Amino acid sequence: MSADEFAAATEVCDERINLSVTTSHKTENGDITKVSSVERAAYAFVPQTPIRSTDAHLEEFSEAMRTVAKTLRRVAEGKAAAQAEAAEWKRKYELEVASKEHKHHNVIKGCSNFGKDKLEQLTSQMALETASIDQTSCCGNHGICSHQILQDECPGPDRKPNEKTVGRKAPFRLLWGCDGDKNDQHKRDFVSFEKGDIKTAERSNKQILLKWESPPQTVLFVTKPNSNSVLALCAEMVRWLKEHNNMNVFVEPRVSKELLTEDSYFNFVQTWNNDQEVKALHTRVDLIVTLGGDGTVLWAASLFKGPVPPVVAFSLGSLGFMTPFPSEQYRECLGNVLKRPFSITLRSRLQCHVVRDAAKDEVETEEPIIVLNEVTIDRGMSSYLTYLECYCDSSFVTCVQGDGLIISTTSGSTAYSLAAGGSMVHPQVPGILFTPICPHSLSFRPLILPEYVTLRVQVPFNSRGQAWASFDGKGRIQLGPGDALICSISPWPVPTACLVDSTTDFLRSIHEGLHWNLRKSQSFDGPSA
Repeated sequence: MSADEFAAATEVCDERINLSVTTSHKTENGDITKVSSVERAAYAFVPQTPIRSTDAHLEEFSEAMRTVAKTLRRVAEGKAAAQAEAAEWKRKYELEVASKEHKHHNVIKGCSNFGKDKLEQLTSQMALETASIDQTSCCGNHGICSHQILQDECPGPDRKPNEKTVGRKAPFRLLWGCDGDKNDQHKRDFVSFEKGDIKTAERSNKQILLKWESPPQTVLFVTKPNSNSVLALCAEMVRWLKEHNNMNVFVEPRVSKELLTEDSYFNFVQTWNNDQEVKALHTRVDLIVTLGGDGTVLWAASLFKGPVPPVVAFSLGSLGFMTPFPSEQYRECLGNVLKRPFSITLRSRLQCHVVRDAAKDEVETEEPIIVLNEVTIDRGMSSYLTYLECYCDSSFVTCVQGDGLIISTTSGSTAYSLAAGGSMVHPQVPGILFTPICPHSLSFRPLILPEYVTLRVQVPFNSRGQAWASFDGKGRIQLGPGDALICSISPWPVPTACLVDSTTDFLRSIHEGLHWNLRKSQSFDGPSA
């Protein structure tokens, strides 16, 4: 081919390509539109390519370049839409934070269309929250709030003659000792609580001790179900506490029936009949004794949405991170707890609210869900990855893409969070664990956030699937696009008694329960000295 013929062929191909581009835009948009910079670069590349094929190959190559340009344009548009949506959710969250000071007014306004029962429920919840803040009552003695000793309950006009009465609730104080020293020389009050209720997770740089101001009178037993050995031990301990300490005993309705079936001697044992009595249980119980594993402690804590009495956990299960007391020595252990100051661990809990996108107001009208270990958000039966947007107060944290997310307390750091790659954390450390489950990004590592923050986990509208939230391994709730889960530290921790002190019990539990760093020692075969 001569030079003139080659130049003529090139001009013909350029005209065909320009005509193809113009026709494509006419077909798609109805008129000739302005070509973007990405498309112009793609089209400019075509004439520079040596023409060594037929017209069919040129048209195929031109179509491929147009496809690349369209794909790049869609990616840019999708990124802009995602940023706009994230900014909108951030704006909504900032508005919610700004309206916290008007929370009670919004709650009453939001429930004006609800029934009388829900209104009473909200009123009781507001009273509970107000009680958690009211800690300023002071007797003026050394600047420390004094106890208000409760008098014995007086029989009212509606009390039945055969109804069982419960004596006054035993008050107590929390102290701190130097390096766990239980001598009075290095002790002073660092916080005290009205009516014997722990209202806030006050922190100290010393071991926290609990000292009874008057002997406890009422104990609640919570036992592992479907175990004959546990039931036999429970009956033995109830009998010992009644005969040697003259204590009132509460048990669960299931345990009450089992004890009465075994022996009519246990007629003095008391229980509850409805949810309203469970809500008032913390005003009648001085001490909780659990017989089982960590699951039994979780169940006992779930019975109390507000203040929780001190818990003495005996180890009768397969896991023992929160059950330090040996059941064989229950007389000695309970004797020490009832008569002398003892070390406690204040275990933080999470309170969770579910906010539905379909709700007219963003005020949650149901009671908060309280968990001691963790709340888990997973993809359930869906084959798609979870897609979650996470905020910490008013700051955007990240988008979670993977199997799910775990928001855990430090007490729950040795549970599901540890299995997902989170760190083990001492239960007295004030923090919230943020642990992804099988994240799609290898750089997505767990976080530990301060305990005063509020976390918000949102299911975006463009999520391919739904998400499921479970609380301490139970009570699964489905979250659809637009729904959110809000988590913060509850003002009501769980005080658990220590066998020695908080640190010693924690290290013992990870050594014995997890066989942490268990290995053979290196052999020494060098010359002897």
